Amino acid sequence: MASGGYGDPNQKIDYVFKVVLIGDSSVGKSQILSRFARNEFTLDSKATIGVEFQTRTLVIEHKSVKAQIWDTAGQERYRAVTSAYYRGAVGAMLVYDITRRQSFDNIPRWLEELRGHADKNIVIILIGNKSDLEDQRAVPTEDAKEFAEKEGLFFLETSALQATNVETAFMTVLTEIFNIVNKKNLTAEEGQGNGNPANLTGKKILIPGPAQEIPAKGNVCCRT
Repeated sequence: MASGGYGDPNQKIDYVFKVVLIGDSSVGKSQILSRFARNEFTLDSKATIGVEFQTRTLVIEHKSVKAQIWDTAGQERYRAVTSAYYRGAVGAMLVYDITRRQSFDNIPRWLEELRGHADKNIVIILIGNKSDLEDQRAVPTEDAKEFAEKEGLFFLETSALQATNVETAFMTVLTEIFNIVNKKNLTAEEGQGNGNPANLTGKKILIPGPAQEIPAKGNVCCRT
């Protein structure tokens, strides 16, 4: 069970998960972050310079989870800077603009860069943003579904403007990360019970510093 509230700033934090937002400039990464972190949308949003991040604390399965979401600039001149911020990320949101085909065509490049710098078990969701601009659509939903299935990604179309599926997208990633971490903890505890060294000590994992189509990794089954 996951609760999407904004959390008590004084509560004990059980987990910190770093998630990165990546994709071309002007696809709406900052707006997605603003909608999730503060439930705000700014029409005159400025281009992100370098890297910024915001946090939001949620409750997942009765545990307090701080989501640390990093917004990385999509401009070429910042690519070398943002590459360092992939390290330590346990989740990633790969964003394109459904009205700009080029932003979708560049997704494989972003995915390659992400996989080259991030942990191999990182949880990734493909986001087609600006779904409110259906009359200007340049990327068919089926194209994105097919790509997500081929690459083993979750997939959703969102609208930061209308707050459509933004919460769902983040909760999908964070819940999947939470489940993976919990599974590792159970394995570690079993190892300790058998007298074997555990991979993880304790239950707290601190990571420095991250529609209705939600497929499971490696078993994509989208629903509209």
